[in-house]
Amino acid sequence: MTAILGISAFYHDSAAALVVDGKIVAAAQEERFTRKKHDAGFPQQAVEYCLQEAGLRPEEIDHVGFYDKPLLKFERLLETYLGFVPAGFQSFLTAMPVWLKQKLYLPREMNRGLKGVYRKRYIFTEHHESHAASAFFPSPYEEAAILTLDGVGEWATASAGVGRGNRITLSHELRFPHSLGLLYSAFTYFCGFKVNSGEYKLMGLAPYGEPRFTREILEHLIDLKPDGSFRMDLSYFNYCTGLTMTSRKFDRLFGGPPRKFESPLTQREMDLAASVQQVTEEIMLRMARFVHAQTQARFLCLAGGVALNCVGNGRILRDGPFEDLWIQPAAGDAGGALGVALFIWYQLLNQKRTPQPFDSQSGSLLGPQFETSAIRQFLDGIGAKYRVYEDDDELCQTVAGLIGSDKVVGWVQGRMEFGPRALGCRSILGDARSPAMQSQMNVKIKFRESFRPFAPSVLRERVAEFFSVRKEQDSPYMLLVAPVREEKRLPVMDGQLHGIDKLKQLRSEIPAVTHVDYSARVQTVDRQRHGRYYRLLKAFEQQTGSPVIVNTSFNVRGEPIVCTPEQAYRCFLATNMDALVLENVVLMKEDQPPIKPEELDKYLAQFQLD
Repeated sequence: MTAILGISAFYHDSAAALVVDGKIVAAAQEERFTRKKHDAGFPQQAVEYCLQEAGLRPEEIDHVGFYDKPLLKFERLLETYLGFVPAGFQSFLTAMPVWLKQKLYLPREMNRGLKGVYRKRYIFTEHHESHAASAFFPSPYEEAAILTLDGVGEWATASAGVGRGNRITLSHELRFPHSLGLLYSAFTYFCGFKVNSGEYKLMGLAPYGEPRFTREILEHLIDLKPDGSFRMDLSYFNYCTGLTMTSRKFDRLFGGPPRKFESPLTQREMDLAASVQQVTEEIMLRMARFVHAQTQARFLCLAGGVALNCVGNGRILRDGPFEDLWIQPAAGDAGGALGVALFIWYQLLNQKRTPQPFDSQSGSLLGPQFETSAIRQFLDGIGAKYRVYEDDDELCQTVAGLIGSDKVVGWVQGRMEFGPRALGCRSILGDARSPAMQSQMNVKIKFRESFRPFAPSVLRERVAEFFSVRKEQDSPYMLLVAPVREEKRLPVMDGQLHGIDKLKQLRSEIPAVTHVDYSARVQTVDRQRHGRYYRLLKAFEQQTGSPVIVNTSFNVRGEPIVCTPEQAYRCFLATNMDALVLENVVLMKEDQPPIKPEELDKYLAQFQLD
């Protein structure tokens, strides 16, 4: 037996992943245990969980890998600061203490995290090698092109290459400071959202605007080439030397200073979001065409934080040259932990790789799970009232009936998801046909901005009836956006509503999951990977005729997705959810003691607004 532990830490979204004899046994983000969103510390609890899942002690691990090369990253930081002397001095003073105290001494930090009993060497892969390995090795393809896109690793900000069998080869890269991820983050910052967590808000905001700033971006900010590579005019940006993303020159180009965090959104922010989203999609599509021309591969694998831009992914699938895509569900830094473990197993140890029909990531359901006996013990201890369903069909019929009667249901089943999306195991569910569900969930359940779209879960065998994709298109990880089919749309009075007011117009037969541009971030659900969740959708289809429900992550704004039944119960009480399902245990809100206002305030105060 060969056990390989992969670790990502100290930058963004720390995580651990364990691969045993080539099988992905466990993977989890540290934030799910510490309850600190995007926790960047050493993933102590994630490591302990992975080892517990495999029944291993730290001294029984054969290899430990780290997802990038900190000395190479430190070299890039020093060269950047020296290249901009004296402008970068304040940024230098801010960054150096944590490097001199922690990041330059990773073996010491990992020794401490592994209790000092792991005695073998540590293996460091380059950041984009880890992304590429996480993209290709779990994919269902024997051969595929690879594209990785993010903010920055050591020097690379994008890389392209090919995977064949048990090896990946990266042949091209874009280098810092020219970065699609940092370009998108600059607009995230300028539009008043938090960098490294608000980029998905910018993507969700884009359909409310018009891309009237696209020309300014292409003429002033970047020099874009046919192959998707580009150079940025750094005079508009401040991330190399300062503590902000954009400069005053950027302000002048786009009509004033950045929007203040939490202040009202204006049409300018909506138009900026639409513009940078359009440019991002064009860059992604050009890069995809380039790597196809280089490799002649039929399939494409994607990873890196930009690969979470599911609108761009959908554009590549529709307009690009590839037959299909496979996108790493934990595409950001967390997935690097899995990537380095798989890189060691296949590329360094030269083990045989046999692609699986779907993929080898088990639906990305790689986190902790909880037995009904433990759930009941917890609920009995707090005096909660509940009902246990011994018959699975009865359970699914009951919950489907609740959803069909406009109830909002918290749903905790099986192993927790690895990656930023809830995929039917730590989810909040609702009826996609309900005209009020989108607003109700955003404001009363999630406590977040009203414009944020929700995703549909749909039976894979019926996905092409509702969305413009091929028959039984596989999208289990909610990483592809597709248009709602014309015949499912409702007529709209064009030009009558603008900006956020577009929300007031129903656009399809499934309005709760149809964005204002008639798009939806689709998750397909199938029998093989989704078990009870699939049976729930089949029960809902049987009762209503609809194979589509709303699926959003089980958390409130600023909170990591829940992991344990205790966390789920607290979130259930603190929001306007109607029911909570913990495995085969069902709780109704009206049967529970109401949460006191001061307890609600205390609960919400734990989480920083993102």
